[in-house]
Amino acid sequence: MKKDVLRVSLCPACGACPEVVLDVDRDEARIGEEGLPAAPGAAQAGNLVRLNKEAWNTLVEKIRAGELTRLQ
Repeated sequence: MKKDVLRVSLCPACGACPEVVLDVDRDEARIGEEGLPAAPGAAQAGNLVRLNKEAWNTLVEKIRAGELTRLQ
């Protein structure tokens, strides 16, 4: 059974900024974008971070606990 995927833009005003995707079916969070497939032998363009469920939950806990704050 397919579960919902939550998508949150990091800048909803412009629509060009990366988004956070919480994918329950895959037990992962994705931040950024994959980019286009690269030519053979070339590096793939894009800026995507994948966090498994445990890593995502740890990140959220550290933000809520004040261990991770804004960059000044």
